[in-house]
Formats: sequence, structure tokens, C-alpha cells
Amino acid sequence: MVYYVRNWIYRKRGFNLMALDGTVISCIVQELDTVLTGGKINKIAQPEKDELMLTVKNNRTQYRLLISAGASLPLIYLAGENKTGPMTAPNFCMLLRKHIGNGRITRIWQPGMERIINMEIEHLNELGDICKKLLIVELMGKHSNIIFCQEDGMILDAIKHVSAQISSVREVLPGRPYFIPETQHKYNPLEITEETFASTVCQKPMPLAKALYTTLTGISPLIAEEICHRSSLESSRSANSFSELEKTHLYHTLQRMMDDVNHNIFTPNIIYDGKIPIDFAVLPLTQYSDMEAQNFESVSQVLEQYYAAKNTITRIRQKSSDLRRVVTTALDRNRKKYDLQQKQLKDTEKREKYKVYGELLNAYGYDVAEGSKKLEVLNYYTNEMITIPLDPTLTPQENAKKYFERYGKLKRTYEALNTLLTETHEEILHLESIATALDIALNEEDLVQVKEELVQYGYIKRKYTGGKRVKVTSKPFHYLSSDGYHIYVGKNNYQNEELTFKFASGNDWWFHAKGAPGSHVIVKSGGEELPDTTFEEAARLAAWYSSHRGADKVEIDYVEKKHVKKVNGAKPGFVIYHTNYSMVIDSDISGIRQIKEKS
Repeated sequence: MVYYVRNWIYRKRGFNLMALDGTVISCIVQELDTVLTGGKINKIAQPEKDELMLTVKNNRTQYRLLISAGASLPLIYLAGENKTGPMTAPNFCMLLRKHIGNGRITRIWQPGMERIINMEIEHLNELGDICKKLLIVELMGKHSNIIFCQEDGMILDAIKHVSAQISSVREVLPGRPYFIPETQHKYNPLEITEETFASTVCQKPMPLAKALYTTLTGISPLIAEEICHRSSLESSRSANSFSELEKTHLYHTLQRMMDDVNHNIFTPNIIYDGKIPIDFAVLPLTQYSDMEAQNFESVSQVLEQYYAAKNTITRIRQKSSDLRRVVTTALDRNRKKYDLQQKQLKDTEKREKYKVYGELLNAYGYDVAEGSKKLEVLNYYTNEMITIPLDPTLTPQENAKKYFERYGKLKRTYEALNTLLTETHEEILHLESIATALDIALNEEDLVQVKEELVQYGYIKRKYTGGKRVKVTSKPFHYLSSDGYHIYVGKNNYQNEELTFKFASGNDWWFHAKGAPGSHVIVKSGGEELPDTTFEEAARLAAWYSSHRGADKVEIDYVEKKHVKKVNGAKPGFVIYHTNYSMVIDSDISGIRQIKEKS
């Protein structure tokens, strides 16, 4: 059998961005105020165009504060790992270094229940006088920004400039005054009175949950549903249909939740549906009583864990967009070509009939009357009568010759189309493998080999590099089994090829999902017999890095590497093997230890 082995396609999960609401911001502010206030800013980096990394030293401990104003994923949390910036710092980063490098954080607060965090930073100016600046983080979806201001609120700069052409509500440019735009006229849930609550939220002719989050600042749909659930009121029922007693109960339920926020009583948690995280909050979510809730000591741990995969996939998809466009265009073109070739191939199915017509005419044509339009004879291949259409202007021999010519033409077309179909199909598989390599890529280094493959096979023109070779720093995924055996997983076609035919030894074991696209998985056996646990963990990795990712039952083929052969002249990823074993296993790799390789 021949399989084209490629990497898995990452399937996006339903990450909940709206969960980063006013309650979560309150918890973040409380955490940051506890550990960062009084601390000194040692380093300022701008790893991405819309992202900052501040290194703060306080109480003999060093903290890393990651701030992202990304439109698709605005975030702020204390990060466990460092992110370095480019060799040449962007202008915004240079401005911050000039003013608040070595500055001291004196205050961190949240205005009302807005999704905004203000940081007051004290520093010395050029004359040695003490000055204060404001670093304002707005976490508002596509309107997110990081704004640097004077103490009086005059904007010095922002990580995103917003001109009057972009927004008629507020300009965010150097020299403009900073203010929070009042575009939705919402009420602060920490201060709203029962009378105002009854005359606003409870009078709206819309579902109760929607009335809550469209009227109150910082209340997300998730928290609105939680308020309804705690109140034992239907969230889908119209807000103006409840009784006075129910409205009072709803208001007091809201106030109890806001009391927890006011007194910093938080329980950072992630809700899991099986092994999949579906929501997070800083208040207990009673609406998910039938699911598992994992509590954390800090909201930063929640955000880092919950959004790590989402952040990585979002950014790398942005950076690989040009390559994806090339691959998608080529795939569409080849798929259309393949469909057309299949239709043309179907038209050649008549060729054998024309061959039989010609042979029967040569055998029985002597009995055909001149000017006949058909001939009925016994088909000695099927022992059935057959009617052969004739051109009355031609002799039987000329009719036979015409049928043989038609047969020959269709036969040549059939043979050519079979070759073309094979070539087109292989090109489609190759392009699909490149597309999935783009999906599996976690950073820019992983894209280098993918781009080089597109160049090598003519999908992208090679740029002149002065004779310099493309630097490859990306490495395969590296795992360690429970029994201590090293397992490697290819990220792209070149890595698959390298792993199987250069890195692996004859007695190492090779795994991949049966009859499905997936990565090459190699277990280094060291000449030893592998324990069952290692076989199972390697099979899970093969299932996870395949098109069956997330499935409970995946059939995996595994064989010693010496039985895996490369197809002569084939593109990277084509292999053949005949003597193999198979097992059915799930694709859960959460318990397998991954080893982070240094670039």
C-alpha cells in the first residue's frame, strides 16, 4: 500500500473571548496591584507590533507582564515565559524606554467596571525631577489599545494610532486628550441602585441575559447567564415580563456578585467539557454544575493556560497568510483540473466497444448489403446479439477502420489521462500536506521550511539571496514517554523525510494514522524492546498529529523503520510499507511529556 503522510489540520475550538470582562479585569488589577505596585520596571520589549512585555522587579522577585492589544486576542497577565523583542525596537517601545525605563509603578486601578487598566508610573525626567506618566491598557476587542499619557491625560503616543478618519468618536494620537468614550451609555453594576436597575434592565423587551450585558458595564454574556442561573430565572425570557419579586431577587443576586468583586473575593477557574476548556471566569460558574471546574491560584495562570494555544494559532495564521493564499490558489486550480480530467476519463469508457465493433465488422462485414445503416451480428465475446451502427457511405472495411481509429484515439487518451490524474492527485496531496504544515506551525521558524518547499516546487519564485542558504532552526516536536524513550514528531514534509530516512535507525519504530494524513512519528528504541506504554503513547501522538485529531478511536499503523521505504522520485512524505502492526487508540496526549527544544 502507498500512503501520503502529512501533518494534521488544526481544528479551531470555540474559545470564549467575551469572558475577559469587567469582573476578570477587576481580578487582574487586584493581582497586579498586589505584586507589581512599588516595583521597578527593568526591561521593556515589544515582541509584536501590538504587544508589550514589561519586566518588573519587586520585593526581590522578577515578574514579566505581557500586554497584548491584538484585535482578535487582547490580553494582560503575568507570564511564566519571556518573549524577546526584535533587534531594532519599534518607536513606541523606544519612547516607553526613554520615559519609564527604570520607572516605579505607584498605582494600578480599574475605572468603574470598564475593561481598562490604568498604571501610574513614577520616574525622573532629564532634570532629575520626579514625574508621573500613565500607561493605559484598553482591552476592548478590535478597539483594544495601549496608550501612553502625561499625568494630566495628554496622549504622548499609542501602540495603535486612531485618526478621525478611523473613528469619529475619539482620536488616539500624540497631543490629543485621553478620555473614555461614552458610546453605549451603560451603568456601573457596582453603583447601580435598585430603582435604576428596575427602570432600565427590567424594562427592556429582550432576553433577560441580553438586557443585563447591554445595560451594565463590564458584564459579559457569560456572567449575565450566571446571574440568571443563580436567580433561577430563564435567561431567554423577556426582561420586562418578570414580577416585582423576581426583579428584586435578580437585583440582589447581582449585588452579591458585585460584593465579591468589591472585596476581591475571586476564584479564578476554567470549565472543561471532558478535556476541552470551554469557558473561564474569576467567579464560580454554577451554570456548569455538570462539568469539571479547575480552580487556580491566580487569574494569570488561567489566562496563560486558556489562551496559550489560541494566541499561538492566531498569530502564526496571520504571519502565514501569504503562504496560505499561494497554497489555496494552487489547490483550487488543481482540484478543478482533477475534476475535469475525471470527466474526460469517463468519456473514454466507450473505447472497448469500438474495438469490438471493428473486430466484428472484419469478421462479418462480407455479409453487409451496400448502403446499410446497421449490422446485427453475434458478439462472440458475450454470446449475445449486438447492433453495430454503420456509415452507409463507407464500406464495411472502412467502417471497421473508423472504429479502430476511434478506439486507438480513446485508448491513447485513457492512458494519458491516467498518467495526468495520478500526477494531479499527487500534486493535490502535496499541496494539502503543505497546507497542514502551515496549520501545525507554531512560530516563524516553522514556516521557513514550508516556504522553501513552495519555492522548490515552483509555487513561489525564489528571491535572490546573494548565494546565502536558507537558515533552518525549526525542529520536530520532541516527547519523552513514561518509560523514558524519546519520541519525535515531524512538523512538515522535510522534517518527516529527515526523521524517517536520516534520523531514525533500522530498529526504531515508525507510527502514523492508518489510511489518513498525519505526521511521521519516530520512537528511538536504542535496540531495546519497547514497553507497551511507549507503544501506546507514540500511537496517541500519531493520532493527535493526524486528521483524526480529537477522536476517541483512531487506527494506527506501526512498523520498524527498516520496513518503511521511500517511493523513487516521490515528493517528501510518500512512503510504502507492507509488514506492519495496527492498534486502535484515542488521541489524548495530555499525559505525555513534551521536551522544549532550543533553537
